[in-house]
Amino acid sequence: MYEKELLALRKSGRFRTRRVFDPSLVDLASNDYLGLAHNRNLFDRAARLVSKGSYFSPKASQLVNGYNRIHRNFERYIASINGFEAATVVGSGFLGNLSLFEALPRKGDLLIIDEEYHASGVLAAKTTRGQIKFFAHNNAEDLLRGLRSKAKRVFVAVEGVYSMSGERVSAAVLEAVRNARATLIVDEAHSSGTIGDRLLGVLEGYGTQNVIKLGTLGKAYGSYGAYILSSRETAEFLLNRAKPIIYSTAPSLFDIAYAYEAAKFIQRRREAISGRIKNARLTAREAGMYTESLILPVKVSSDRMAIHAQKALLKEGFLVGAIRRPTVKTPQLRVILRENQKTLSRFFKSLKSIID
Repeated sequence: MYEKELLALRKSGRFRTRRVFDPSLVDLASNDYLGLAHNRNLFDRAARLVSKGSYFSPKASQLVNGYNRIHRNFERYIASINGFEAATVVGSGFLGNLSLFEALPRKGDLLIIDEEYHASGVLAAKTTRGQIKFFAHNNAEDLLRGLRSKAKRVFVAVEGVYSMSGERVSAAVLEAVRNARATLIVDEAHSSGTIGDRLLGVLEGYGTQNVIKLGTLGKAYGSYGAYILSSRETAEFLLNRAKPIIYSTAPSLFDIAYAYEAAKFIQRRREAISGRIKNARLTAREAGMYTESLILPVKVSSDRMAIHAQKALLKEGFLVGAIRRPTVKTPQLRVILRENQKTLSRFFKSLKSIID
């Protein structure tokens, strides 16, 4: 039924498959920024936490009887360290964006989205009852034109760190939203755990008034799932109107327990973690490459070149992401700076020999 379409994807170098990679490879592809997915101590702690209960999976949606004290305790902790009134766990970052965009903007409201916002938000925007506008990536002047709207409520959605470019959200964009008294929605999937003095993301010090933060647990926290930080009123509204929350089985107890242990670990070790992140970015800069985060995009000439370079690096023992269209406008290798300086220096030597 899709033979022609699949053939076209193969010819263009955009055909995708799943693969189980050799675990001995140096992993510079995953979003496990801090390596916590490999932490046996966190695994044991999470397992003990779950085993203390009388059941080990959520069994139902949160509003039936799937909400567990593990969910509640994690919500209280993550809300407290971020300074928000409330937190709501959800099954994934994708479901988090769908919950926010489907439920919050009502008829007569306006949702303004950065054009490079994650695909889950772009898809979710199609479900909203409000008006949708996109603004040029990280462009405060273009955003200001949209903020002149006379809509009842205005929401602006940005990412703390953009997942493909590694860029942080512009300070001018954040200031424009604050001055307009619009509600700011920040997807901190790639900045929670890696940015800020307390490793809480780009919103550290910004305040929480008219702010909603979406954080995922499948990146720096080494687990799976997500959370939404907001005012208590917004949290109550989401629980009553957001279909992905109402009609989904509650998040896995083990995944939330693992993330809870990881979040506490990051706060205990944040000075050492911050130093490691700084050193990783410094190593990239010494190799002639700059990034505002732990995501380093390396642009290549074509989709086929992205695949070729990825395969060549595999032979050298390194795994990187080969990101192609339509995910990005320009094909790239997506390198995650999650290793020590010595390993990264060795990687950059291999990379330059392949792409130069």
